[in-house]
Amino acid sequence: MDAKLSPNQGLNFSGIGLASGLATGLGIAAVTLDWLANRTPWQGMSLTLPLLVSAVMSAVVGYFVVPMLQKLKAGQIIREDGPQAHLKKAGTPTMGGIFFIPVAVIVACVWSNFAPQVLAVSALTLSYGLIGWLDDWQILRRKSNKGISPRMKLMLQIGFAVAFCVWLMFNQPANITSIALPWVSFALPLGFLFWPLAGFVLVAESNATNLTDGIDGLAGGTVAIALLALGAIVAPTSPELMVFCTALSGSCLGFLAHNRNPARVFMGDTGSLALGGALAAVGLLTNTLVALFILSGIFFVETLSVMAQVTYYKATKGPDGKGKRLFKMAPLHHHLELSGWSELQVVGVFYIIAAILATICIAIAPF
Repeated sequence: MDAKLSPNQGLNFSGIGLASGLATGLGIAAVTLDWLANRTPWQGMSLTLPLLVSAVMSAVVGYFVVPMLQKLKAGQIIREDGPQAHLKKAGTPTMGGIFFIPVAVIVACVWSNFAPQVLAVSALTLSYGLIGWLDDWQILRRKSNKGISPRMKLMLQIGFAVAFCVWLMFNQPANITSIALPWVSFALPLGFLFWPLAGFVLVAESNATNLTDGIDGLAGGTVAIALLALGAIVAPTSPELMVFCTALSGSCLGFLAHNRNPARVFMGDTGSLALGGALAAVGLLTNTLVALFILSGIFFVETLSVMAQVTYYKATKGPDGKGKRLFKMAPLHHHLELSGWSELQVVGVFYIIAAILATICIAIAPF
């Protein structure tokens, strides 16, 4: 007798297929980029080996941590005004960032022999992860969608950003304040203006990845793609940071073993704020802000959709205190869901866009 798949089983298979496809694609990309750069994929300072080791370690650690989160009843609170299909996710454990972020940091620090630059970006990553953990913990404790206040979250983000910028100021060359431009051998000298920009990049990038984390596998997969590309771009000048990027990319892939649709765990702000901080820190430290902006295209659009939604609602507010909505719901991925797209369709399309942006960045990088 032929066994028939239930709808949930079919969805599960599709989720596994999407995550497996991404992992395979990034693995092939890492091997190819290593060969093109005259690196062997199995050598220590490569894209491939840290990616694979971190992915396996993150996936394995997750099999122990996720049940612990379930026992602690660290379940996600789902917004009732969101897509109705998300209501069934209530109770899925969150704060998954507490295992895959530390795994990546440990792998990167050990692998790079505790290089100062890796220690600095790791500290910033863990600091932003701590902010996210405080927010997640408050949400769980209060059993509501309200964590720490937006003002408190912003102040903490700015505080850690200032600390990182102070470290940059005293430990990096003076020319770090000049932004390198692709295609031309010219750097835009910003002088003191670089430092407000650096702080803005750190805060904005972390919040952008946080907004992107709203669908199973979306943030983890798109950030994994961006990190691998950023690792390839910085490899010629900063091989230690290449290892950091690929280790974190691999850890995201390991996390997807548990976060792909249907998710067994969410990364929470613990993971999403840390990932954005990591991207921004590496971009600032390696003078690759232009590439970072392109790689962050999806995160940028997601943020713009929220800003446009809020602005339009306030601008059209009538005497009754209610305004009109530009999107059915923001961020953009929720609008697409409410427009009839399935979660897997949204994630698949966003993966493809992220891969195209990564290809563009690698193509214009001055290797």
